[in-house]
Amino acid sequence: MSFQHGFPLSRRGFLAGACCAAGASILTPVSFAAMPGDNRFVTIILRGAMDGLDFVQPYGDPAYAALRPKLGLRPDTGLIDLDGFFGLNPAASALMPLWQAGELSFVHAVSTPYRDQRSHFDGQDMLETGGNGKGERTGWLNRTLAVIPRSNARKAIDINTSMELILSGPNEADSWSSQSNFALAEDEIAFLDRLYAGDPAFAKAMEEAKKTDISADSLYADGKRGAGIADMARLAGGMLREDYRIASFSINGWDTHVGQQGQFRKAVGDLSTAILTLKAALGEDAWKKTAVLAMTEFGRTARENGTNGTDHGTGGLAVLAGGAIPGGKVLGKWPGLSEDKLLDRRDLMPTGDVREVAAAMLYRQFGIEPDTLTAKVFPGLSFDTSSAYLRG
Repeated sequence: MSFQHGFPLSRRGFLAGACCAAGASILTPVSFAAMPGDNRFVTIILRGAMDGLDFVQPYGDPAYAALRPKLGLRPDTGLIDLDGFFGLNPAASALMPLWQAGELSFVHAVSTPYRDQRSHFDGQDMLETGGNGKGERTGWLNRTLAVIPRSNARKAIDINTSMELILSGPNEADSWSSQSNFALAEDEIAFLDRLYAGDPAFAKAMEEAKKTDISADSLYADGKRGAGIADMARLAGGMLREDYRIASFSINGWDTHVGQQGQFRKAVGDLSTAILTLKAALGEDAWKKTAVLAMTEFGRTARENGTNGTDHGTGGLAVLAGGAIPGGKVLGKWPGLSEDKLLDRRDLMPTGDVREVAAAMLYRQFGIEPDTLTAKVFPGLSFDTSSAYLRG
């Protein structure tokens, strides 16, 4: 996409967009990065600690029914069987065509190095920085921009009230919101150009905002803009269909301490909508070259609690989707749910590092060497070409 002069801007839209471009915090988070190559990669952060044991239920584990007497299902009570051991929560039934087409997989019992502490803030920081501890201050997706082979024209955009941590760092990133729309008159634009000419930071933000608005305008035309999950996914898919090759956005609503069934059903519906909208917006050709990774900061307790919910746990679930993955599988090493197999006798024991899943996707999509991934993107991670996530 190329910048064009003479586009319509609204004053409201300009203020929103300029704030986005300048890193202010007012709109829903969506992030993009652009680079050469034809493959695409999307990360979706599931904020609030998604209950993987509810999403993909291990009904074949003999301990599961006792741990989840109200939340647990079986194929004869509505669970959608996947492989004779795991079953899909019926709230995600819209995703079954992807599973059947080999475009959807799940990775069970994974986590970051953040174990047994259960703070959303610290857990999300470690998930987005991709480090072994709390020392990292930049996002692993931003660091990725610097190591993609042949990425001479790196470009990134973040549509957010502030840049998501996963794309924050020294490498340039753009930002935009599914609600933002410039519609100022040309003389107003010229005035702002002159006003900001003496301030490099504001001038750069103005130019970024104008260019990104052009890109968004080509996707929306005169259509209505919104801040819902489908709006974010539609914008992300539209950008990826054109110049961009990486997108990231977040879905909230996964913290289910009380009355989990209803809240979880809505959150799973949001994720399903996001993935299916991405596929529709990308179109068949681009979807075939896309890998989507949805991941959360940690899992939830193996036992349901006394308020029909679950509390903060450790081992969780990652969701893989897209035409570029060999899907239709539940990946990972299952640890078992008997009490002696649980972490601290309460959490699903992590048997895999979710960063390895991410590294495998970056290796598969962009050809980043394993040594580079472990040295510069995910410090402390053990990953090479024998990874099971590359075979699955």
